[in-house]
Amino acid sequence: MKPERLYRTQTTLERTLRVCYPAGRGDIVLRTEQDWDRDVTPASVSEDGQTTTFRLRADQPFLYVKACLIANGTRHWSVGPNMLLLMAEEDVRVVYPYFLSPEHGGFSPLIEFPSAILGRAHQLRVYLPPGYHENTLTTYPVAFMQDGQNLFFPNEAFLGHEWQVDETSSTLRAMRAVEDLVVVGVYSGDRMTEYTSPGYERFARSLAEEIVPEAQRRLRIGDHRRSRSVWGSSLGGVVSFYTVWQHADVFGAAVCMSSTFSHRDNLIDRVLSEPPRDVAFYLDSGWPGDNYEVTMAMAMALVARGWRYGLNLLHLCFPLAEHDEAAWGMRLHLPMQLLNGAVARASRTHTPVLAG
Repeated sequence: MKPERLYRTQTTLERTLRVCYPAGRGDIVLRTEQDWDRDVTPASVSEDGQTTTFRLRADQPFLYVKACLIANGTRHWSVGPNMLLLMAEEDVRVVYPYFLSPEHGGFSPLIEFPSAILGRAHQLRVYLPPGYHENTLTTYPVAFMQDGQNLFFPNEAFLGHEWQVDETSSTLRAMRAVEDLVVVGVYSGDRMTEYTSPGYERFARSLAEEIVPEAQRRLRIGDHRRSRSVWGSSLGGVVSFYTVWQHADVFGAAVCMSSTFSHRDNLIDRVLSEPPRDVAFYLDSGWPGDNYEVTMAMAMALVARGWRYGLNLLHLCFPLAEHDEAAWGMRLHLPMQLLNGAVARASRTHTPVLAG
C-alpha cells in the first residue's frame, strides 16, 4: 500500500521537457517518481537527433525525474541526484544530462600566459562542471573570480581557508537550485596596486581584453556579456565593481563581498554622477565593521540611480560575520542563486534586465 502523498494539486498539470545529448550514442528515455520501473518515451526527437522532447502530466507541483541513455542494450542512468522538475515552469531551460562521467566537477591545470597590459604573467585555474567533457552540446555562464588562489585548495589559500567554490556548486547542483557555471579563478598579483585606483584601470583592461578572449578560446562558455560576471571580496570586490562598471560592454554583473568602497577609489561618486549601466550587482558585508557602512552607501547610490532591488541589485547584511575567506565561502550560494538560480533565471525570461 502506497503512503498518502503530502502534496497534491486540484488539477492535473502538464508540461514539456527537452533533453539534449549528442546524437548517435543511444536513445534517451525518462524515468519518473510516478513509476521508477517504467520508461517515459519521447513525444518527439529533433531531426539532428540531439534534442528529445517529453510530455509529462502530474497532479502535484513537482516531479523527480531521471534521464536514461539506452545504448547497445544497456541502460545508463544519468549521474547525480534525481532532477527536480517544476510543473509550473515553462519549458525554457534545456536539460543536459551526462551518463558516463564522474559525479563531481574537475579543475584545469594552472594556466599561465603573458599579459602585455600588466607586464607580468597571468595565472588562472578553471573549475569545470560535471559532465563538461561528455555532453558537449551546452555552453555555460562564466564567473571570473579574483584571488583565484583562495577559491579551491586549502594548500594555496590564505591561512589555509578556501572559498569551497566547487563544494558549494555541487550542493546547489544536487538541489537543482542553480544551473551549472564555469568558474575562472584569476590569481592575484600586487593586490594593493591592481585592485585600487589607478592600478585597477589596467587590471580591468587586462581582464576584459586578455583574459576573456583566452577563456573564450579555451572553454565552452557563452559569448554574450550576460553570460559573464566578475566576483571578488574586499579589495577584490572593488576591482570587480570597477571592471563591470567600466567594461559594461563585456560583462553583465559583479559580485562584491565586503568591499572597501571609497578607499582609494571613486566608485560611489561615479555611480551618482555618470549615466547608469545595464549591469547587475550583488553587494554584501558583515556587521559590525567588515565595510558595512560603505557597502550600504553603495547600495543606496545604485537605488538612487534606478537599480531595482531583487531584479538587478541584491544587497544583504550578515550580523557578526567576519572579514575572511570562511565567511565569504559560507554565503557564496547567495550570489550564485541571484545570477544563475533556476527561479531567478526563469523570472528574468520576461524582462530585459539580465535576460540574454
